[in-house]
Amino acid sequence: VQLVESGGGLVQAGGSLRLSCAASGSIFRINDMGWYRQAPGKQRELVAVITSGGSTNYADFVKGRFTISRDNAKNTVYLQMNSLKPEDTAVYFCNAFVPTSQGAYEYWGQGTQVTVSS
Repeated sequence: VQLVESGGGLVQAGGSLRLSCAASGSIFRINDMGWYRQAPGKQRELVAVITSGGSTNYADFVKGRFTISRDNAKNTVYLQMNSLKPEDTAVYFCNAFVPTSQGAYEYWGQGTQVTVSS
């Protein structure tokens, strides 16, 4: 299973970006999918998560600004980021829990850089 993110880039404060993460490989279904971020010198932190049924959960620092969604037919998760702030600058990673006969495995993408200028 591979996860490939896209959509990162440089944007001014107040702007928007939409991240995508497509999963490929031997996949019957995907359970939770999520977005994390890691800023320089900081630990990786949860941004948002979405279940296979569409229930969502957000970190307090993105509530009202970011929206997570998914397309189960395409095995893709999205992160719409609005009202971006310089402190949102980080590498954004997606992850996915894929069930197998041996249990659920967690996969990570390679990350996509988001830079917000002031």
